[in-house]
Amino acid sequence: MDDPIEPANLRFLRRLVTVLTAVMICGLLVIIGLFVTRLSAPVAALPLPEEITLPDGVTARAFTQGTDWYAIVTSQDEILIYDRATGTLRQTVKVD
Repeated sequence: MDDPIEPANLRFLRRLVTVLTAVMICGLLVIIGLFVTRLSAPVAALPLPEEITLPDGVTARAFTQGTDWYAIVTSQDEILIYDRATGTLRQTVKVD
């Protein structure tokens, strides 16, 4: 029995779908590879200060830091921002 002849536009569409599927699979593999390489790279952590001196009667609730400063959130709803190099108090922010 003879195989029916396939129309040219149907053959083109089948090849196009196959090529697009292969391109999507390759793209997905590239994205997964980028995630793996970016997320597995070690992150250089900022060093923590050796010692933090808080004013009398102040209790720390949270700590955060930037490149040249670090901040303490107190139980009195204040943010104390210190200079990283000298350890001196730069700014006090009252949280309302």
